[in-house]
Amino acid sequence: MSHHATDPYQDIRDAIRDLCASFPPEYFRKIDEERGYPEAFVNALTEAGWLAALIPQEYGGSGLGLTEASVIMEEINRNGGNSGACHGQMYNMGTLLRHGSEAQKRTYLPRIASGELRLQSMGVTEPTTGTDTTRIKTTAIRKGDRYVINGQKVWISRIQHSDLMILLARTTPLEEVKSKSLGMSIFLVDLLQAIGHGMTVQPIPNMVNHETNELFFDNLEIPAENLIGEEGMGFRYILDGLNAERALIAAECIGDGRWFIDKVTAYAKERVVFGRPIGQNQGVQFPIARAHINLEAASLMRYEACRLFDSHQPCGSQANMAKLLAADASWEAANACLQFHGGFGFATEYDVERKFRETRLYQVAPISTNLILSYVAEHILGLPRSF
Repeated sequence: MSHHATDPYQDIRDAIRDLCASFPPEYFRKIDEERGYPEAFVNALTEAGWLAALIPQEYGGSGLGLTEASVIMEEINRNGGNSGACHGQMYNMGTLLRHGSEAQKRTYLPRIASGELRLQSMGVTEPTTGTDTTRIKTTAIRKGDRYVINGQKVWISRIQHSDLMILLARTTPLEEVKSKSLGMSIFLVDLLQAIGHGMTVQPIPNMVNHETNELFFDNLEIPAENLIGEEGMGFRYILDGLNAERALIAAECIGDGRWFIDKVTAYAKERVVFGRPIGQNQGVQFPIARAHINLEAASLMRYEACRLFDSHQPCGSQANMAKLLAADASWEAANACLQFHGGFGFATEYDVERKFRETRLYQVAPISTNLILSYVAEHILGLPRSF
């Protein structure tokens, strides 16, 4: 599939494709089989500066926008990789950049940009609250020059391959705040100091090779200076990161979808059944064509969400809609690709089943499609709140 010759991001696409060429399908296939982490690939992206795209030049980064970052994530997935191994470095850093103090930014951002430190993890979700974030139970109590953390988090990714984590905890009890979105705060956690000293990590084996964990906090002490921004305003701060996350996930789904379309289109031209290529049949053509059309539409919404984010305008609606459209389109493309490969689609050597599993995740995470529909119904269409 070729894109328009005037694509302003073609240089980025070409550079990512060149980098990915050093990591063929066999590399990612072996990582998936071993349930490993693509350390060499993530290091290569870091050394090339791609994971520092959103960090301003004054802190050692590239100073690019979310739009460019989304193209990077898209191309990783389109070339057979899995951005889920490293996308946290993109959107988690934004919380520190937009809301951290100058001292925090100068302490951490240059070291994140260089690859000395990884900020891959964000601790928000809890087992009893899910996406009802305002009801989180993890607490952070100020005691002198430290905060003491107690509680539990779940589905927290890349802890074993990260040095720092963004943590959301309640600093004022829910019953004592005027609005349920107040009283939560954001902290930067040094994982090397935390693990084994009040923080326990329990890996969760899962369908996708997406390293994720359950975290337990038992009187974990962190310095008060690790508070990001103003105490009690953490939920509002985290929304910036969540909007960026959804736009980037949308881009990853678009990359997945284009991988599926490229794969099945090539196969449908070559696979001959009953004396003709299967791609000559409209029953094969139409599902592929429709998935392609839906991916292109999702891509436009992705660009709109990124444009608004980069210009510091509200973008929650666009980020949510982009994520839903892209996740649906990539899943549609995945099903067409698997279906028309027939039995070969289930064979690991074709990589279809691996990518099929990877893109299925985004119907559920980082926010389910049903919750996006509820958001649109209530906040855009003005319908009564359903829950």
